[in-house]
Amino acid sequence: MEIRDLSENILLVEASPEPNLNEELANTIDAVRERNDGCDVVVDFLHVDIVTSSSLSKLLKLRKLLMDDNHSLLLCSVSRATKGIFSVTALDSIFTIVADQTAAVNEINKQQPTMK
Repeated sequence: MEIRDLSENILLVEASPEPNLNEELANTIDAVRERNDGCDVVVDFLHVDIVTSSSLSKLLKLRKLLMDDNHSLLLCSVSRATKGIFSVTALDSIFTIVADQTAAVNEINKQQPTMK
């Protein structure tokens, strides 16, 4: 896993497959808490085939942490199997899932208030 800044206010998490994903998401939660300036988070699931219930719990915790600070969590490059899990659990209506990192950045930029 790699956590890096995509931009000044966007943190990118390149997730690893289970069983490492759960720990990586816990590390991401810690990284977000340590940032004083807040940020949006993109989790890239390119290398993740399936997600466990424990990792889903961490994703929900991360989403709540970000939303409480008026920031977003976006998931990208999500496999068909993982999309199926999100659909069956109705989490596809809670998480924003986009095609890739570029689409995630574009979505975050659309959500930002326009400066006048």
